[in-house]
Amino acid sequence: MRFFIRLILIFLVLLVPSASSKNTHPLYEKLDLFSDVLEKINKEYVTDVDQSKVIDAAINGMLQSLDPYSAYMNPESFRNMNIETKGEFGGLGIEITMESGFIKVITPIEGSPADEVGVKPGDYIIKIDEDQVKGLTLQEAVNLMRGKIGTSIDITIRRLDEDEDLKFTIIRDNVKVREISSSVMKNVGYIRLRAFNQQSSKQLRKKIKDLSKKNLNGYILDLRNNPGGLLSQAIKITDAFLDSGEIVSTRGRDKNDIKIYTAKKGDILKRKPLIVLINRGSASASEIVSGALKDHKRAILLGEKTFGKGSVQSIIPLKKNGALRLTIAKYYLPSGQSISEIGVEPDITIKEQKENFKINDGKNDNQLVYALNLLQK
Repeated sequence: MRFFIRLILIFLVLLVPSASSKNTHPLYEKLDLFSDVLEKINKEYVTDVDQSKVIDAAINGMLQSLDPYSAYMNPESFRNMNIETKGEFGGLGIEITMESGFIKVITPIEGSPADEVGVKPGDYIIKIDEDQVKGLTLQEAVNLMRGKIGTSIDITIRRLDEDEDLKFTIIRDNVKVREISSSVMKNVGYIRLRAFNQQSSKQLRKKIKDLSKKNLNGYILDLRNNPGGLLSQAIKITDAFLDSGEIVSTRGRDKNDIKIYTAKKGDILKRKPLIVLINRGSASASEIVSGALKDHKRAILLGEKTFGKGSVQSIIPLKKNGALRLTIAKYYLPSGQSISEIGVEPDITIKEQKENFKINDGKNDNQLVYALNLLQK
């Protein structure tokens, strides 16, 4: 093992042209320290160590030091990502990320087991059954939460505005995302978009076409608890509300590697008033749409600041069937503002009411009620 690591060290140092001596270059010294630590673990640790798992953990730690979204997937993890469960395994229905060593909920999927028991965007999962989450990788936490449909799991949550930790018992189930729905409320067209999947833009245009047959005061696009999805769909959906102009740009490591996406098809609403509802569970593609519409002053954003996931990840297959999830670019709004770790601020801040709040409930959704009243005026 030590001989193998030293071969890696020599190879890496040869890649550094400014190194006057491989024995004094800081990169070599750090990698040599790594090999020393691994050797001490193998010799001195209280129990036998699976060297393969230790190396996997070291790789993952290296990637997670970059940002919460970069990670190493060993062959089993990569295989699980590519396999459709087809009813064999159930889930909780939450989009999650890693923050400060804990699992942070981006959003619960509407109607999922997690949503039904009251899990909210921004919650931190600190325990899964009796296992502490601190110290686990994101994939290890996901593996603990997966299981057969009908089985139960206890999760302990820390919520920023609560004094006591919260404990939920959740029954695993198949999680199905109903992407888009629409209705007319108080002569206002209401469109709820839950994810940005392959058919989202086509479905949205069809819903608007049906709604536009009525003489409506305006429209509400509800992106709350929408964790995002395909960039291509975010662009197409934004294009549906703009006559022209930039929608979003992506910028990578190379300063010249800039891709700019612009509106081309024209405003399907023909400049009718538009309010976009956002909250802490609106992430990624939701932030692209809401941010672009705000920058172009095409819509009023109402609700709470979005999650702040403005980065592009690429899945890079590795040898031995593993893979690397690596951040390769960041999103930038037409204003030049990065979404990453900042989010999109609403024009009108309306925090969700604490008691009995439920999205798309005419009585207990105070954000929706405010938007409907605004469009009446």
